[in-house]
Amino acid sequence: MTEQNNKDELIRARKEWMEKLEKALEKHPERREFKFDTGLSVERIYDPLSMGEFAYPDRLGWPGEYPFTRGIQPTMYRGRLWTMRQYAGFGSAEETNKRFRYLLEQGQTGLSVAFDLPTQIGYDSDHPLARGEVGKVGVAIDTLADMETLLEHIPLDRVSTSMTINSPAAVLLAMYMAVAEKQGIPMDKIKGTIQNDILKEYVARGTYIFPPRESMRLIVDIFAYAGKHIPNWNTISISGYHIREAGSTAIQEAAFTLSNAIAYVEAALQAGLEIDQFAPRLSFFFNAHSNFFEEIAKFRATRRIWARLMKERFGAKKDRSMMLRFHTQTAGCTLTAQQPDVNLMRVAFQALSAVLGGTQSLHTNSRDEALALPSEHSVLLALRTQQVIGYEIGVTDTVDPLGGSYFIEKLTDHIEEEVIRYIKKIDEIGGAVVAIEKGFIQQEIQASAYRYQKEIENGDRVVVGINKFTMSGDQPIDLLKMDPAVSKRQVERLKEVRLSRNQGQVAEALQELRRAARGDENLMPYILTAVKNYATLGEICGVLRDVFGEYKQHITL
Repeated sequence: MTEQNNKDELIRARKEWMEKLEKALEKHPERREFKFDTGLSVERIYDPLSMGEFAYPDRLGWPGEYPFTRGIQPTMYRGRLWTMRQYAGFGSAEETNKRFRYLLEQGQTGLSVAFDLPTQIGYDSDHPLARGEVGKVGVAIDTLADMETLLEHIPLDRVSTSMTINSPAAVLLAMYMAVAEKQGIPMDKIKGTIQNDILKEYVARGTYIFPPRESMRLIVDIFAYAGKHIPNWNTISISGYHIREAGSTAIQEAAFTLSNAIAYVEAALQAGLEIDQFAPRLSFFFNAHSNFFEEIAKFRATRRIWARLMKERFGAKKDRSMMLRFHTQTAGCTLTAQQPDVNLMRVAFQALSAVLGGTQSLHTNSRDEALALPSEHSVLLALRTQQVIGYEIGVTDTVDPLGGSYFIEKLTDHIEEEVIRYIKKIDEIGGAVVAIEKGFIQQEIQASAYRYQKEIENGDRVVVGINKFTMSGDQPIDLLKMDPAVSKRQVERLKEVRLSRNQGQVAEALQELRRAARGDENLMPYILTAVKNYATLGEICGVLRDVFGEYKQHITL
């Protein structure tokens, strides 16, 4: 039978099925109109006719080969599971170090550092603006002494570390390098990631310090320096996670993240770097939200788009330059304070979508994070969720187990088309930086967030425990409680470091940093020198504030 005959037979059979379906619908009408979070209608059934002309090598290919739709490694999790990297940090460096070592003992395979708000925006713990925030949403790191305590007894040549830090990323990276040096570890042996993605801070998160163009200079300086001195370090984690948390759709998350990535690549190329010199160390960070199949398709589509962008737009030659390597975190914005144990199920399904989508690294949120920083018991349950997925349920036994599903492939294609449409729109505006300055990306996210919230309020979107299956009365749960004395102890520790260091060397290092910042030299060597002399985070960022200025949010409508 010819291919055309096969198609004709399928069309005939589908028509017969549709005729029978009409009678079934009269007896059992469908519950509602079904849509993805992006607004696309979910078709009743997907079959070969849904796919149109489907060229396997171009659309799917083989695992570990361009365009990497099916994953970036030939054997994926059959060879090695993803890095299980629980985001952790609170209070002092000592307390966080204990949590890190506990998680490593329980089978975590990588560290992920959460910094407190003063650290994220470049203030020391004794700054007036830091009052009430020291150690609250992460660990307070003021000087190299704090980083030494944070990483005590942790083998930095065997454990990779991710640091969620953006505007002061160069300073925290310098501290990490200095600790590794003190441990006697060669720079080519340390592995990890700094988030270092400032563009999404302007649209979704807010922990920026400097204006966009000065921030881009710091990022490119890190690309260039790290490529020569710490070759196994991921110099940026281009983040869609926070864009999604701010209210974007899956398509917007992918599109805005890739547009930001294009801006970073273009900035590095304009600075004279070669594409295959820095591109292999670019990494990404995505959200695993609640629409299970949409998330899987999002990961697969984004991986394929990035491969084509790097090859066709930027002329990359190395496979590693075209591979979209990404960390995933389950969706914090879906966690509910009501019936917090239900969050365990939400997180498990979100984590499973990340694994089926081919993630390289994963954080699973804890059930109590809508109420407080996670307790030790809750974070253990979150880690065990990953371990059950990895070792017990069989989804890691074959590569891309949903590959070839009519539903998944059609949805992957749709997301790819819509993401590319957004990227072209941002290109027409002038690129991600201009789109941010004009407020386009912010407005798109805000509109999406508004629609999502209205759907919950009017009952079109069900959230268990919020607008359906609610329960009266509070359910008791043991929460982590912060010691109010943490701030006082941290300020005293900072004062001791200032008194014990060589003030002349600190002053000289900061003066040299100021001179370099006024010119066009790479700033990383000067920041590293200041860090090694125990200059504080606030002092280093203060010098750069003086030279670069501070960014004030302004949207032109």
